[in-house]
Amino acid sequence: MKQIAILGSTGSIGVSTLEIVAAHPDKFRVVSLSAGKNLELCARQVRQFRPKLVALADPTDIPRLRDLLDGQDVELVGGLDGLCAVATADGVQMVVAAIVGAAGLVPTAAAIRAGKDVALANKETLVTAGHLFMELVAKHQVKLYPVDSEHSAVFQSIEGHRNQDITKIILTASGGPFRETPLEKLKAVTVQDALNHPNWNMGRKITIDSATMMNKGLEVIEARWLFDAPAEKISVNIHPQSIIHSMVEYIDGCVIAQLGMPDMKAPIAYALSYPERVSSGVKPLDLTELTGLTFYKPDLERFPCLGLAYRALGEDESMPAVMNAANEIAVEAFLEGRIRFLQIARVIEQTMDSHQAHRLASIDEVLAADQWGRETARTICAALTR
Repeated sequence: MKQIAILGSTGSIGVSTLEIVAAHPDKFRVVSLSAGKNLELCARQVRQFRPKLVALADPTDIPRLRDLLDGQDVELVGGLDGLCAVATADGVQMVVAAIVGAAGLVPTAAAIRAGKDVALANKETLVTAGHLFMELVAKHQVKLYPVDSEHSAVFQSIEGHRNQDITKIILTASGGPFRETPLEKLKAVTVQDALNHPNWNMGRKITIDSATMMNKGLEVIEARWLFDAPAEKISVNIHPQSIIHSMVEYIDGCVIAQLGMPDMKAPIAYALSYPERVSSGVKPLDLTELTGLTFYKPDLERFPCLGLAYRALGEDESMPAVMNAANEIAVEAFLEGRIRFLQIARVIEQTMDSHQAHRLASIDEVLAADQWGRETARTICAALTR
């Protein structure tokens, strides 16, 4: 039985992970988990899965959760130290890193240093500190399994093949809710419009990233580190049906793809059970029901955030961390109604233009670059709202 910890149990990835665990109680057991502000859901998870240790991002929420648990025997901790305790708990063999944003950086690093394998859903970890994390993975001889559907698809498509035979990694993207919206109408996009994803059920921040295609930009940077591939070997295709989750092209002209229904439980189940496969509860794909599969290149005028991600990848290593930080601040400002949809990319670009890129030698330097990016983006957002 595999003992697991979940960082971000109340988010969409965390909830889906626990559905897999519940379906296979003979294969998986939850030792520890962390949650954000959804204390009612966290309490239900604790009662069902009975972890030994639970961390809350905000320590002041601990008394409220204790009340909700009504005597449940579990250790409650809080803050960053609490998240690291969850990630390094005794007995844990695999950590599901599902905290959204740069907040997952430190506890994921702690898990690796503690010798835990990681099922990585937090793409920002490799975006902000790619070379440092891959060095940690090699030093501590742990396994890193991708949970993003696109990277899981690439992982499955390269199994049994030589890295030097790969000519291209092709990440697919749904294009989000605005792939066909006339450009002039994007000026009037509302928060609700942007949250209306056509294919996937995700959290608010990730859904906005899908609408701007920044999520695909982050995935390009993540793929660069996961698969040791330069930017010129990683391309993006818009694939509205979200059936092919990514593809790998080889030197002999063959392309290997992974197909399936758009449901995150499938890649989660594969990461948890690798090299075995277990039932994920995802509806099997019936190709006879498909009316067609279409692909086209993304329009960088419509999706400037994707171009900014390629730019960040081409510059020195602090730039992706700064870009990611600016994106988090800009998305937050949009969700709160302080800036418009098209201004998300503007905030990111102006933040990047203000930054002098430099090499990052430690996690502390990554966090410093992240903080600089946040402060700069906040200043730019404030100027846009005046």
